[in-house]
Amino acid sequence: MISKIEEVKKEVAKVVVGQEKMIDSLLIALLCEGHILIEGVPGLAKTTTVNALSKALGLNFKRAQFTPDLLPSDILGAEIYDPQNNQFKIKKGPIFTNLLLADEINRAPAKVQSALLEVMQEKQVTIGDTSFKLDLPFFVMATQNPVEQEGVYQLPEAQLDRFMLKLVVGYNTKEEELEIARRISSGNFETIQAVLNKDDITTIKEAIKAVHVDEEVEKYMIELISATREPESYGLAEIKDFIQFGASPRVSIDMFKAVKAMAFMRGKDYVTPVDVAYIVKELMRHRIVLTYEAEADGITTDEIIQKVLEIVPIP
Repeated sequence: MISKIEEVKKEVAKVVVGQEKMIDSLLIALLCEGHILIEGVPGLAKTTTVNALSKALGLNFKRAQFTPDLLPSDILGAEIYDPQNNQFKIKKGPIFTNLLLADEINRAPAKVQSALLEVMQEKQVTIGDTSFKLDLPFFVMATQNPVEQEGVYQLPEAQLDRFMLKLVVGYNTKEEELEIARRISSGNFETIQAVLNKDDITTIKEAIKAVHVDEEVEKYMIELISATREPESYGLAEIKDFIQFGASPRVSIDMFKAVKAMAFMRGKDYVTPVDVAYIVKELMRHRIVLTYEAEADGITTDEIIQKVLEIVPIP
């Protein structure tokens, strides 16, 4: 199954140049039944990547463009009156899929953003008085553009906490950008083949659960999380005034699952602190709420996490 994951990456690479961290993070979130928020400037192949991934995995894919005039029913669906039969019927929205791309999620107001809360947590949608269970796997990839200042709505902390990972995507290297320009100008793209199916994904999920995590590594992860809540207890009094709320309890749950997936994708049946360090910022950066002092001083959550990594002893 590890070779199958490598095949998936090769298929995605047919249309996506570089961005290995984004592809790894998407696979981790999918295999751990989580969701991912990707932040990056336009043109970094965010939409192309998730579309390519859905084809390589043999899953259904739908895209919802979030706009200021969007309504919750545009995403979830609604009860529609059928005059011919004199009754209401359910018209399902794009949420009924395996992979949903919530494109530019911060362009829609809070009432639309909050419409995703139930489905992301419970894997079900309620329309009227009827609840519908979604077909698994179900995975939300939301994108947001950090450049915009007007016409956008910041995601509430409660919704950010629903995302397993938040990935900040940077520019490609010069060599990668040259390859992108050559491919697009010549139209030289290969067809993506499905190399996995739903049964294979279920098998991989079970294999990931069997990955061993030593008790010392488990304690190490909990110490990292605890240090964001009580920094003074770890000799980090200098960052205490910068943290309003530390990492939430969901971080520990997601971290235990994500590091197992990370180790599995690297061909190991056990987790090391290196696996934890590779993914810890993506797990925590959106779940630490900073104070006004931190924002005024230009302190970021990544800097807070880095200080925590430096101070907490590695087992």
